[in-house]
Amino acid sequence: MTDIRRALPQSEPFTGGIHARIDGPVVMIGFGSIGRGLLPLLLRHVALDSARLTVIDPDGSGREIAESFGVRFVQQALTPDNFRTVLEPLLDTPQGRGFCINVSVDVSSVEVMRLCQTLDALYIDSSVEPWAGYFHDKNIDIAARTNYALREMMLAEGRARNRGGATAVSSCGANPGMVSWLVKEALLNLARDLGLRQGDDAAPQTRRGWAQLMQQTGVKGIHIAERDTQRSLRPKPMNVFVNTWSVEGMVAEGLAAAELGWGTHERWLPPHARRHKTGCLAAIYMMQSGGDTRVRSWCPTPGPQRAFLVPHHESVAIADYYTIGAPDRPEYRPTVHYAYRPSNVALLSLDEMFERGGKLPKKQQVLGEEDILDGMDELGVLLYGHAKNAYWYGSQLSIEQARALAPHQNATGLQVTSGMLAGIVWALENPDAGVVEADDMDFARCLEVQRPYLGKVAGYYTDWHPLKNRGSLVPENLDRDDPWQFRNVLVRTPS
Repeated sequence: MTDIRRALPQSEPFTGGIHARIDGPVVMIGFGSIGRGLLPLLLRHVALDSARLTVIDPDGSGREIAESFGVRFVQQALTPDNFRTVLEPLLDTPQGRGFCINVSVDVSSVEVMRLCQTLDALYIDSSVEPWAGYFHDKNIDIAARTNYALREMMLAEGRARNRGGATAVSSCGANPGMVSWLVKEALLNLARDLGLRQGDDAAPQTRRGWAQLMQQTGVKGIHIAERDTQRSLRPKPMNVFVNTWSVEGMVAEGLAAAELGWGTHERWLPPHARRHKTGCLAAIYMMQSGGDTRVRSWCPTPGPQRAFLVPHHESVAIADYYTIGAPDRPEYRPTVHYAYRPSNVALLSLDEMFERGGKLPKKQQVLGEEDILDGMDELGVLLYGHAKNAYWYGSQLSIEQARALAPHQNATGLQVTSGMLAGIVWALENPDAGVVEADDMDFARCLEVQRPYLGKVAGYYTDWHPLKNRGSLVPENLDRDDPWQFRNVLVRTPS
């Protein structure tokens, strides 16, 4: 058994302890910024033999890092034709139940999830991914290329298992993932402050109980409100896409259709929005890209901000989870969407990409902890529309804290990798739960595992709303009766 304390640089603090154990083989698909950051956390907090851990990635640049931890590295691109041949012998061994950790792009999450089920192996991913080319295939209808559609495929896989079998955790990192746990903790805080609960009241134990509590508090909607203020040591050169996390991931989100969970309080549907015809019916999508769609939101450090409404799994999943009533005629549902203000270098990179018709430059860079001067990633949930107006609750993690806590990642990465660590621990503690999302998991246990890596976790009330200090020389078609209508949140509302 590998000594996890010796597997990490001795200068690092040993945060927490062993949470769980894996006796069988472990396969990590993908070894970009998230995989490289997750590996040391996994070895720190999960007892396993690193000699039975295999990393698979088409890019060989991470080989040295993987092998420094005593981990086998296989440079191989997984495709529909070879993924079974590559993965089966690695996961199907007599040494114990295997665990597949999928942090890749362009590898079908549902296909790998299904293979793991046949092998009785546990599974986790950070997002629902299709095979390469799916998002950009213009022969496939836009509705079928949304996060909503991919989630429905994942849910269908869960229904096919009759909600049992080896645990497969879908879409579990920071967002999606951690933010679903923060919503529940924030909701309990809000209900207490509104006088609806006492400190010793037990948290709801059912999905319906949580939805009823959110309805009772008067929450109209939730922004997954994030601000990344990490600054690069060097100015961004032209024709280089620079980001603080996966370039491929951000480009995919930026080019994909904007999506959001659609609440029952909304009185106006954007003319360029479309409804889905099948599934949970909890979300809408727009006939414009997320990277070209701006919304008004709020984070504690900057205050009001203009952010991107980029599509994310949690926008659909959280809206669906807190729905009361029939999908097509709900009694209650909150509006939910991501409101993301990325780092300055990422903003410039997105502008350049859109100026070139969405074409990604050949040169790309993910800022490591050594490339960053200062700043933080402030990621939380903004619950709005209730009697106290709005409440932000989340993680304020600086680059300095991230450097001190774990290697091979910046503040953005550590929020993701610690969320995945929590998901892995939960899966090991609940190994036969079938297909689950972050909303289905024990939020308190997951945050207990993750919290040491989140910096300051705090809540803030604000009197800001989308109509406050609204100044414009051009007449806007606004809803003055309800500040929290999406009509007022969306930037450049059509008149």
